[in-house]
Amino acid sequence: MFNLTYEFKLKPTATQVVLFEEWLERCRKVYNYALAERKDWFKSRSCQINACSLKSEYIIPADAKRPNYASQCRGLTAARALIPQLKAVQVHVLQQTIKRLEKAFVSMWENSHGFPRFKKHGTMRSFVFPQLGVNSLEKGSIKLPKIGKVKFRQSRDIPEGGELKQARVVRRASGWYVMLTVQWKVDIPQVLPYGEPLGIDVGILSFVATSTGKLFPNPRPFKSLERKLKLLQQRVS
Repeated sequence: MFNLTYEFKLKPTATQVVLFEEWLERCRKVYNYALAERKDWFKSRSCQINACSLKSEYIIPADAKRPNYASQCRGLTAARALIPQLKAVQVHVLQQTIKRLEKAFVSMWENSHGFPRFKKHGTMRSFVFPQLGVNSLEKGSIKLPKIGKVKFRQSRDIPEGGELKQARVVRRASGWYVMLTVQWKVDIPQVLPYGEPLGIDVGILSFVATSTGKLFPNPRPFKSLERKLKLLQQRVS
C-alpha cells in the first residue's frame, strides 16, 4: 500500500474561518501547557547541587513519572470535562497536537535538535483530523467533524479506490488549505535480483572501469577518423 497527499484551497464561510482560528488558538494553548508540564519535570530532575533559583522552583514528587503522550492524553480528557472551550474542539485534533510535541522531543533525543519552544500567538498554523467519517469527501467539499461541510477548490481529481486517512487544515498568507492523505491498498511488485551487482565508472585513460577490476581501453575513434580525413583531403587537393 502507498499514500499520496492532495492539497486544495478551502473556501470556508466567515463562521468557519472563526472556528478555524479558535481551534488553532486552543491547539496552541494545549501544546504550550503540555510543553510546560514536561519542562517542569525536566527542571525538577536536573537542578544543580551547588546553586538554586533566586525565585522559586516548582517541586515535583520524586516518584512522578516523566510526562509522555499517553499520560498527557489522559490529562487532556480530564481537562475537557472541566473546560468547555476544549470540549468544543474535536478530541482527536487536540491529541494530534500532543503527538506533535512528542515528535519534537523524539527529534531532540534522536537527531540532536534543540529543546522544543513555546508557540507564540499566531504561530500555530495547522491542525489535523486523523480520522474522518464515512463518505466525508464529496466533489468539491469535505465534511470535517464538529465543523461541518467545507467547500474547496478541487483543482484535480482524486483517483477512485483510495481510502481517506487524514485531513490537515493549514493557514497560509494566501488563505486556508486542506491536505488530504489518501491510501491505496495496492501491492507494489518488488524487483527480483538478477545476477550480481556491477559498478561502472567512465574515465579518460580507461574508457570503462568495472567494480570487478576489468578495464576497457578508450577506442579513441577521432584519431582513426583524423587519418582518414587527411587522406581524403590530399586526394581532393
